[in-house]
Amino acid sequence: MNDDLLRDTERFLHEQIPLTQAMGVKLESYDGAQLVVTAPLEPNHNHLGTAFGGSLSALTTLAGYAMLWLQLGDRQAHIVVRESSIRYKHPVRGTLRAVCLKPDEAELSTFKDTFHTTGKAHLRLRVQVIHKDKICVLYEGDFVALR
Repeated sequence: MNDDLLRDTERFLHEQIPLTQAMGVKLESYDGAQLVVTAPLEPNHNHLGTAFGGSLSALTTLAGYAMLWLQLGDRQAHIVVRESSIRYKHPVRGTLRAVCLKPDEAELSTFKDTFHTTGKAHLRLRVQVIHKDKICVLYEGDFVALR
């Protein structure tokens, strides 16, 4: 993926969602199959020195949001999360690293067709927080795009 598009998307997040800047959120990479969104532990830790659950929740939500934003390619669209669930399996003791998998082509095609036809569509996205090759957080969110 074009690095300029990642930087533009990161800039958009920092401007429109101020929390992302305070968290130190970076769009690290997108290879066409997965988007990696990171944040340093320092501004996102709890009293135990591990990643704060609220920061992990925010980061996973942002990873889904950014994935949908990149897939949609419509800068006038509004994206919101309608419903989400999160499961914390292991503490994160370093950089917060959320990995959002691109939805399969059939789901994505249906989503885009519905959005272009009706101006509203939703898509379920899955995100994992991985630390030291261990899945620490499982997130699933239903995102809605509105024109």
